[in-house]
Amino acid sequence: MNEGLLDAATGLLPLMVDRLGELVRCESPSAVPENLELCAELIRPWLEAAVGRPVELIRVQGTTHVVAPAPNPRVLLLGHYDTVWPIGTITDWPFTIQGGIASGPGVFDMKGGIVQALGAISLSRDPDHVSVVLTGDEEIGSVSSRALIREEARRCGAVLVCEPAADGGAVKTARKGIATYTVAIHGRAAHAGLEPHLGVNSSVELAHQIMRITALNEGDTTVTPTLASAGTTQNSVPETARVYVDARAWTIAALERVDTAMAGLVPHLPGAQVTISGGIERPPLEEPQARALYAQAAAVAVELGLAPLSAARSGGGSDGNITAALGIPTLDGLGAVGGHPHARDEHVWVAAMPERAALLAALLQRLKTFTPTDDR
Repeated sequence: MNEGLLDAATGLLPLMVDRLGELVRCESPSAVPENLELCAELIRPWLEAAVGRPVELIRVQGTTHVVAPAPNPRVLLLGHYDTVWPIGTITDWPFTIQGGIASGPGVFDMKGGIVQALGAISLSRDPDHVSVVLTGDEEIGSVSSRALIREEARRCGAVLVCEPAADGGAVKTARKGIATYTVAIHGRAAHAGLEPHLGVNSSVELAHQIMRITALNEGDTTVTPTLASAGTTQNSVPETARVYVDARAWTIAALERVDTAMAGLVPHLPGAQVTISGGIERPPLEEPQARALYAQAAAVAVELGLAPLSAARSGGGSDGNITAALGIPTLDGLGAVGGHPHARDEHVWVAAMPERAALLAALLQRLKTFTPTDDR
């Protein structure tokens, strides 16, 4: 069934590399709508040629998303083209290929995955069952794209996420869920030298709250106070304080335990006020939601003569968390092989691009008749 597919994918490598360079040079930070629009316009004709049908640019809250709904939807290819890198990064960190390693802002997370997905779709004999959603706000929480992702995922029986692979090319069968909070404290200001006893020290209250928050860590569930601030001048009892909290867990039950505890925080000092905002942003992608798709992908790797496909868990979140929370089978990490997302040494292994494109193309073909089962 997949005879000649790897050779065909290898033939696409020059095109994939050229497109990767174009896409990386088209800088697309999440918070710059005009650049997102330019990048979406660059992708649209490539995707139209691959799927053989019109592609929509859907704008929500000023952010552009690239969408190709399938006439006979069975599988959703999901990704994002926004990056964490500010405009101008390409000037001092240009796209390069040296020693078979492609480097540049956003090359691994996740523009490499996009060009591989385009290659995979073009290798598919009939992509009428493949829907595609490429969002412009994944790096900042997918606020404007979340409803769109859910809508397209519900039309399909499976979701394949073209985010970067884990180390060595492993796909991702689980991702931690993410919750974020802001703990705001209001005390009472006073002169630190003359009348400190008349104040309610928000810094002291903040310290007590941080100790309570860190006590919520349990096993692999992490609850981390991050950015903190308090006060306005060095000779005043601080009236206000604030701390941001990042919580991550492998199961929704663990994340809900943290959410309940955060909502239940109460002041320690008399006269202090504590206000909690935020909550669960991305439910976890739990391993059972990926099990059946991973089995399919592993079988495809064997058929293609590739190395055995390994699986990994990731502490970072993606839009795959959103689709898995709907109960839709979701497999993540099908994008580029390389390393160090969000870092200056972010990179893609060029030689692995045809293998990943062929793997995805064969998996898309197999999923044309995929039916979820109760063992997922």
